[in-house]
Amino acid sequence: MPKLIVHDVGEFEIERGKRLVKALVEDASTDQLHACGGQSKCTSCRVKFIDGEPDQITQAEKDTLSVREIADPGVRLSCQITCDNDMTVEIISGLAGSGRVDQGSAVADDMVPDPIWTNK
Repeated sequence: MPKLIVHDVGEFEIERGKRLVKALVEDASTDQLHACGGQSKCTSCRVKFIDGEPDQITQAEKDTLSVREIADPGVRLSCQITCDNDMTVEIISGLAGSGRVDQGSAVADDMVPDPIWTNK
């Protein structure tokens, strides 16, 4: 099982293939945002990778980051990443201080839209 370390939160073993956004909310009990329900339509689920950033990216994530002009190294959308390897992340988009009333819509178990994988 992959190990997920969330900076200033803790270390968790995650079911292989689980979406990172779901692992952050369900397993790590963080307040990670996911306003669009994990469909790569917004950027509220951003995390910063400290270690273990995946080499591949979905075309949907690449397009969303490009449109939103987010080019910070290591910043990725947790809704478009699966927990397949050990990783260390920092939450940069949580409910606290966001002004939102909730974290967002329910997130499906399977990645939405269907992933088309490309290199970063």
